[in-house]
Amino acid sequence: PGTEHVAGRRFLGRGPAGPARPRRARASRRFRAAAPRRRIDGAAADMWRPPRRLPRPLRRAAATATATGPGRRLLLSTPIFYANGPPHIGHLYSALLADALLRHRRLRAPPSPGMTPSAGHGLKIQQAAAAAGTSPAELCERVSGLFRQALSQAGVAYTDFTRTSELRHQRAVRHFWGALRDGGVLYKGSYEGWYCTPEESFLPESQLAEGTDAQGRPCKVSLETGHEVHWTKEENYMFRLSAFRDPLQNWLRDNPRAIFPDPFYQCVLRWLDEDLPDLSVSRERNRLQWGIPVPSDPTQTIYVWVDALVNYLSVVGYPESHGAWWPAVHHVVGKDILKFHALYWPALLLAAGLEPPERILVHSHWTVRGQKMSKSLGNVVDPGVCMGQYGVDGFRYFLLRQGVPERDCDYYDEKVVKLVNSELADALGGLLNRSTAPSINPSNTYPCFSEPCFPKVLDSREAGGTGRACAEDYRLVAAVASLPVQVDTYFEGFQIYKALECIAQCVRQTNGFFQRHRPWKLDRRDAGEQLWLDTILHVTLECLRVYGTLLQPVVPHMADKLLSRLAVGPGERHLSGLAFLARYDGKPCPFEGRQLGPDTGILFHRLGKLETMKKRKQEAQVPDKQLL
Repeated sequence: PGTEHVAGRRFLGRGPAGPARPRRARASRRFRAAAPRRRIDGAAADMWRPPRRLPRPLRRAAATATATGPGRRLLLSTPIFYANGPPHIGHLYSALLADALLRHRRLRAPPSPGMTPSAGHGLKIQQAAAAAGTSPAELCERVSGLFRQALSQAGVAYTDFTRTSELRHQRAVRHFWGALRDGGVLYKGSYEGWYCTPEESFLPESQLAEGTDAQGRPCKVSLETGHEVHWTKEENYMFRLSAFRDPLQNWLRDNPRAIFPDPFYQCVLRWLDEDLPDLSVSRERNRLQWGIPVPSDPTQTIYVWVDALVNYLSVVGYPESHGAWWPAVHHVVGKDILKFHALYWPALLLAAGLEPPERILVHSHWTVRGQKMSKSLGNVVDPGVCMGQYGVDGFRYFLLRQGVPERDCDYYDEKVVKLVNSELADALGGLLNRSTAPSINPSNTYPCFSEPCFPKVLDSREAGGTGRACAEDYRLVAAVASLPVQVDTYFEGFQIYKALECIAQCVRQTNGFFQRHRPWKLDRRDAGEQLWLDTILHVTLECLRVYGTLLQPVVPHMADKLLSRLAVGPGERHLSGLAFLARYDGKPCPFEGRQLGPDTGILFHRLGKLETMKKRKQEAQVPDKQLL
């Protein structure tokens, strides 16, 4: 879907009958819906009446401060994936962000649910099904299966995969429509403008460009996507979006982290300072049959985005039991659907008597060698092929390590190979192999820590006294000790890539520590040397235990393999019990002297030559027509 739905079009019509003025609201003046700022005379004035039911005051951020800890309920959602074509790496990146946030939260607190919605209605799907010679229901079933397959292959731990074709959802949509109707925020009017079917939205002239169609004839196209647009005129229901400028502005000013990262928050504030025309929320039934009919008006179909957005409510039991979760919801979305989630959705919720979601976490796009992914360019990256080529954990790590929410990120094969070989195979895998090898740890145990060899100091500059550790060693201990808090802060700030950067830096420091002291050179026959050897191994394994624990949200299978090798049990893998190098602080270490787990083999196999991998990738690719 695109980034714009209504602007740059004309609409005429008479609004619904009703009182000329809204009832006096009990809400604070700050949160009242504002009447449009333009003057309308004559018969058309009735359609500009403010809603009969005004939005109630929003709960202030300070009021929820006591409920922001790791133990509270929270729903994490992926974007609403549109079932008109197979998934690409952009879809997978969205899902992995939500999955990593969910997994990290579970390391800190009881399980929270994660949901993946799939939109299966709309004109785009209706046309795609016709082009494929199948029915919309059959197309959605196939494509939805492809999404499920890709997410399962990637290890995305969603608790609910919901579709707009489900009966629970359709019931929720009809109830939501009724709430909008009863609030007086809908009216019927004539509507016309440039409509982009692939984006399921009307586009203003400012977002159009001149292009050519499949036959080479001149036509109007979307400036952002290049999709052809068509002039459309029809009668449908309108939502009084223009009445919600002030409530939306007040919501965002009182909740500056409601939309994150900040550049997207500022973008939404700018949109609210611009023209905010009313929103078309239905299509004529004779044009769009694949969708939910408007209650009490079988000539109209509910607009696909209104239908789809209610997915976030239907999954938590709307209209009966949603209060147990809503509005403690974090939406993870791509920047192309920011306007739908940050303007239209909060306004619709307010109009229906509900609060906006707690946070909207926005990410940018993936390009391929500097170009936007496009079927016409033949550069759409299949996530299934990539996971087969680089391994599931390898590709998860790459996307989350390289993806920066604030800006578009570029994909190419050489970058993946270089990153995962360097940071997973060599740095992390090599460190585990060297520190657990039979030649250096013949007893296959978690060695003991010697306090005389590594005495506690208050300042790393005090190193070099009676112990064997140097200043760099103390800096390593300090860095790893602070790592869990750093990683937690970055996850909470939707900067997973920075969390992984910190972990990678500490892994490099630990390799430097191991290489600097050359434990393989120490003489085991000397008791003092043996104590220092055991201490080196103890510190190294303690570092690896921290890295394995913190990497669980990103590379779950590889982290499990690492922790199992260190004999870290399932109940010892949470952040609450992550006490690093307890013996350094004079406390007992539960792992000291413990037998290590069985040899799990190479932690992450180095990726081979790129030419061979490209050949395998080409052989594994399936044309889109076969998929559909």
